[in-house]
Parts: sequence; C-alpha cells; structure tokens
Amino acid sequence: MVKNILSGYRGKLLALLAVLALYNFVPVIKINIKQVFFILSNMDVDLVRGYILGFGIWAPIISFLLMIFQSVVAPLPAFIITFANASLFGWVYGAILSWSSAMVGAALCFYIARFLGRAAVEKLTSRTALEKVDHFFKQYGKYAIVIARLLPFISFDIVSYGAGLTSMRFWTFFIATGIGQLPATIVYSYIGGMLTGTTKTFVTGLLMLFAVSALTVLIKQVRNDKKKEVGKSV
Repeated sequence: MVKNILSGYRGKLLALLAVLALYNFVPVIKINIKQVFFILSNMDVDLVRGYILGFGIWAPIISFLLMIFQSVVAPLPAFIITFANASLFGWVYGAILSWSSAMVGAALCFYIARFLGRAAVEKLTSRTALEKVDHFFKQYGKYAIVIARLLPFISFDIVSYGAGLTSMRFWTFFIATGIGQLPATIVYSYIGGMLTGTTKTFVTGLLMLFAVSALTVLIKQVRNDKKKEVGKSV
C-alpha cells in the first residue's frame, strides 16, 4: 500500500520535473512559450489572429494548441482565441475548433489537478485564486461549471482545476463543461466573425450584457432550488 502511494507521487514528480526541464533547458520551447504568453496576455484579437495566421496550413492545429495552453496557464483569456478563430475560419468552423479545443483543455486541467494535487495547481494558478474557486463551488454547487463557462471574464480554467480537486466525477464535469460552454462559444464565435475597428468596443459591451443576463438567470435558479430544499427540510 505504502509502496503504491510512493510510486504514485514519484510518477507525478517526474512528470512535473520533465515539463520544467523542457522549459528551462530547451531555448526554442522557452522562447515560444514566452511569446505566446505575451500575445495572449495583451488581450488583442488582431495580434492573436496574426500569430495563428503566420503558421499557414498549420493554423488550425496551432489554434488548437493555443487554447490548450491558455487552459493550463490560467488565467489567460480563452475568448480572445475564440474571436480569432471566428475571424480566420468563419464563425461555424471557428466555433467547432474553439469548443473542441477548450474541451480538451478543460479535461487536461481537471486531470492535472486530480493527479498532481493542490500544491501543483497553486503553482500554476495561485492559492488566492483556488480559495475563491472553493467559495464559488460552495455558493453555486452543481451550477458552478455552467456559470463559469457562460461568463467570459471568469477564468473557467481555474474552475476546471478546482473541479479536479473535488470529489466530482470526470464525466459529470465534462458534460457540464460541454453544455455550459456551447452557447457561449456560439455567441462569441458569431460576434467574433464581425469584429472590425470600433465595433470591438460595442461588442465588448454586448458580451458583458450577455454575461450579466446569463448570471442573473442562473442565480435565480440557484435561489429557487435552495428555497425548495429548505421547504422539503421543513
């Protein structure tokens, strides 16, 4: 029993050391990771679009990998990549690409947290962020995943890590993720395909309105469910 536990921790440690070694001792990887981090953290759709476009026929694969990267390195914004995908590939194919790559990223975050534990996740995010996620799960319960995905300015990646640290089953998390992110991805992709010039400011306002509306509806649902539970207990 003890040997199994020790071997499990040894495997996690080796995996973490391998990733750190690649980053620190392979200059090409380190330079590219820093470049991607800089591009995504600038919150500039045109910058992300130009970066992806620069890879030619490999653009869809690069976009897929970018979405996974932003998932792991929370809290980089995912909706910037969604906008860029819609602009490059059309809103339908862009939505499919964004949705599928975000699903893979979410699953990866979940399993990183599940297998490497809280200490490793804190290094990828922060202790404060995880504490906020803990509170988020306590407040919204089963609706936490859906709410986080609908709101563009809440880091769903950190929520994915948080879910992996709970007793939640993977398929419960994965299905909730798919359902929660689908309408948001479609809306952001459709709008992202029309982003030009000063329209960006107007669209940002629309997204905030959409986010607030979605949150209001879900909070009402949560309150109604809590009232029903209280009524049953009485």
